[in-house]
Amino acid sequence: MRVTVSRKAHFNAAHRLYRKDWSFEQNETVFGKCNNPNYHGHNYELIVSVTGEVDKDTGYVIDMKILKDIIKNEVEDAFDHKNLNEQVPEFENLNPTAEHIAVVIYNKMKPKLSAALDLEITLYETPRNFVTYSGS
Repeated sequence: MRVTVSRKAHFNAAHRLYRKDWSFEQNETVFGKCNNPNYHGHNYELIVSVTGEVDKDTGYVIDMKILKDIIKNEVEDAFDHKNLNEQVPEFENLNPTAEHIAVVIYNKMKPKLSAALDLEITLYETPRNFVTYSGS
């Protein structure tokens, strides 16, 4: 039987949405106030969902302590209280939109999980704006 288990986490981070190869005016037109050269911040909420077969011996899809540690090491330690544009290497040449952040989180976490497990990342940038990515 396949079951999905999920764990919530959060991190606070600053970013600026802009493209280095565009003029300030073009960035302002596309990204508006999110193009603020002094950056702006979000209290990101993260839901990490793992789907797989329930182990007949443990009753787990994944030990939640293991999942907690992966989230801490790969996401919270890397992103929390950071300027994503300036301090997180994955965004050196990648615009840190919610979409890109979710994909980066997926790519950091997926190799840490058994290949038999499916991963889905849901990232809330605000309580009303969120993205979901599952590797496709």
